[in-house]
Amino acid sequence: MMISTKGRYALRVMIDLSEHDQSKYIPLKGIAERQKISSKYLESIMTVLSKADFVDALHGKGGGYKLNRSPEQYSVASILKLTEGTLAPVACLGQGAKKCDQSANCKTLPMWIELDRIIDNYLEGVTIGDLAKNNLNCDYVI
Repeated sequence: MMISTKGRYALRVMIDLSEHDQSKYIPLKGIAERQKISSKYLESIMTVLSKADFVDALHGKGGGYKLNRSPEQYSVASILKLTEGTLAPVACLGQGAKKCDQSANCKTLPMWIELDRIIDNYLEGVTIGDLAKNNLNCDYVI
């Protein structure tokens, strides 16, 4: 599983919105500048988030985007599933995948199913609020 720029940028945008006054609409241009994402690409991401009711959009003067619920109510999994379509580690577990001819005899399938469950459980347990507050225990340093 490889998360695309669309998924990674959607997370960055949601964190950015969570760090601002949630009663005000945040202009797209400001988000794009802070996150160093092209406005055009960001617009396509915001359209997806808006259509899925993850954000509210207001067009025109004074417009922009804002979260429509608290940052703690957005799981990382929900955002990535929206932008990526699936988080499955292998194609046979992906959304709408047809059953593999070898699934009954596949020695690796139980492992992939368990990995999928672990990934989903972990990402469902991490919220935009956690990321905004840097609330994750991680010893990894870049």
